[in-house]
Amino acid sequence: MAKRSRSVLKRIRQNEERRRRNRHYRTMVKNIVKKVRAAVESRDLEEARALLPEAVSIINKAVAKGVLHWRNASRKVSRLSRMVNSLQRQSSAS
Repeated sequence: MAKRSRSVLKRIRQNEERRRRNRHYRTMVKNIVKKVRAAVESRDLEEARALLPEAVSIINKAVAKGVLHWRNASRKVSRLSRMVNSLQRQSSAS
């Protein structure tokens, strides 16, 4: 194996640390989105309303850390909000 310079070894360490951090935030985003969707699908308006602000917060943190692009995050938040609002309209209509 070729001898690696100090800068290459440092880049490897940095990339590994960033990969772990990014994976952590992406996993958090995926899990909270799944929870909100499950609440909407089970027609649990109270839980969906409670989880939505938490989901928005986690998604915005992922944007601040550079894990998600702001447009991708905006699209996720918009879709989740639409789902919760449609559930709210359905429950108030019936």
